[in-house]
Amino acid sequence: MENSRNNCKKMMNMRKLIIYLFILAVANSYSQELNLPVFTQYLADNNFVVSPTYAGIGDNLKIRANGLTQWVGIKGAPDNQSLYGDFRIADRSGIGLSFYNDKNGNTIQTGAKISFAHHLILDYYSKQYLSFGISYNINTFRIDINNFNTTTESPTLDPFVTDDRRTTNHNFDAGVLYRLKGFFMSFNVNNMLDKNFDSSLRRLEPNLLLNYQVYSGYTFKGPKNSGLEFEPSIFYQMFSSDKRSSTDLNFKFRKYNRNEDYYWAGISYRFLNDQLLKPLNIGPMVGFQKSIFYFGYAYQITTNDLSAYNSGTHVVTIGLNFLQGISNCPCTQSPIH
Repeated sequence: MENSRNNCKKMMNMRKLIIYLFILAVANSYSQELNLPVFTQYLADNNFVVSPTYAGIGDNLKIRANGLTQWVGIKGAPDNQSLYGDFRIADRSGIGLSFYNDKNGNTIQTGAKISFAHHLILDYYSKQYLSFGISYNINTFRIDINNFNTTTESPTLDPFVTDDRRTTNHNFDAGVLYRLKGFFMSFNVNNMLDKNFDSSLRRLEPNLLLNYQVYSGYTFKGPKNSGLEFEPSIFYQMFSSDKRSSTDLNFKFRKYNRNEDYYWAGISYRFLNDQLLKPLNIGPMVGFQKSIFYFGYAYQITTNDLSAYNSGTHVVTIGLNFLQGISNCPCTQSPIH
C-alpha cells in the first residue's frame, strides 16, 4: 500500500515537471531572437549590459566575459556565453561591443551588438549629467538538427524537421541616462523593429519584440575613510507583445583599499510584477577587483516547483580593466573613492 502511494506521488511530481517544462518551452518559443536574457550580469559592475548609454563612462577600456548555466540538473536548460567591451573616444563619447551565444534545448541563437553613446554636462557644480545611446543588433537563430538524428528509440526523423530554419534579424536599441551625484536612472527601448520570420512555419511567435527597461539606483559612501560604498538598485523590464513584466530588487556593497582595489557582495530578488511575494529567483553575488583583473560570481535559487529538479543558476564573470587615461570631462570620469 505504501509503495503504491509513493509511486502515485512520483507520477504526480513527474506530471508537474512535464507541465512546467512544456510551459517553459512555449515561453522560450516566444522569447527567442530577443537580446540575450538579462540575469545578474549587469550587477558585476557592468551597467553596459542593460544600456548602451554607459559606453565610455570611466577611465578604463573595460572587458567582461560571462558564462551562465541555468537550472543545473535539467537536460536542455538554457546555457549562454557573452563578451562585452566598451571604451571612451575623445572626452564625451563612447563605443561598446558585445557578442553572445545562447543554447536553449534544441535552439541556438548567436548575436552581436555595436553601441555608441554621447555624454553631456547639465550642471557642472551639482554633477548632473545626461547621456544618450543607440545600438545596432544582429541576431541569428537556428534549430540544432543534430539533436534529431535517428536512434534505436526514435528510428525515424520528425518529418517536420527538414532544415535548421536559420533566420537572421537586424534591430536597434536606444536609451537615455540621467546622473546626479550618486543617483542614476536609465530608460531603454529595445528591439525597436518588428522581427522577420516565416509565419507559416512559426505561428506562435510574435513579430513584435519591443521591450522597455528602467534601471535606477543610488550609490552612497559609508563612514569617512572606511572605504565602504553601498548601492541599492532596481531593474524593471516590460514586453509589449503580451505586457508581461518583471522587477529586480538589488543591494550591493563595496570595500575599497588605497589602491582602488575592492571586493563586493550583494543579493538580488526577481519577481513578476503581478506576483510580488513569489520570487522567480533570489540569490547572493560576490566579486573583487585586483589591479586590472575582475572576477564575479552569482548564484540564483529557483523558488517555484522547478526547484525540486535543479540546483539553481550559476553566473561567472571575469574581466580586465585597461587604464585608458583620465577624461577631461567629468561626465565620463570614474568616481574617486
